[in-house]
Amino acid sequence: MSTVTTPVIGFAPHEVRTDVSAREARLKWVVVVDADLPAGLAANAAVCVAASTVDRVPGIVGPDAVDAAGDVHPGLPWIGCAVLGAPRERLAAVRTKAAAAFGVFVADMTQDGQRTLVYDEYRAAVGSGAEPRYLAISVVGPRNRVDKIVGGLPLLGR
Repeated sequence: MSTVTTPVIGFAPHEVRTDVSAREARLKWVVVVDADLPAGLAANAAVCVAASTVDRVPGIVGPDAVDAAGDVHPGLPWIGCAVLGAPRERLAAVRTKAAAAFGVFVADMTQDGQRTLVYDEYRAAVGSGAEPRYLAISVVGPRNRVDKIVGGLPLLGR
């Protein structure tokens, strides 16, 4: 069994800058979704890859906010997250480029993730060797690299 060492992508606590524009952040986050998916399936795919991303990229969620009544609102991504749309064929290319780029985190969701209700069945389907059909790709990395990977894709729904 071989292991691949990948760099940790994220922010150290001292790098979290909630007092500046998201455009000033060292890293950029985008989620690219199959533009032809119905709204509910597109939202599901985007949320799933976002959950995986937040779990694995430290420091992208800001601190909780407290409103005037004292109610706590859990932190949101302080670096922002653009949700882009792409033709189905382009999603695989986005994933391939992101996975090959140094210092870039990528999470994906294949159609198997929406077709199965048992997680072990999802894992078996992904491992079957069949060509994956990607529904959403999450990419976090240096701005210039992310921009090259997603080059010109519009916001989802435009």
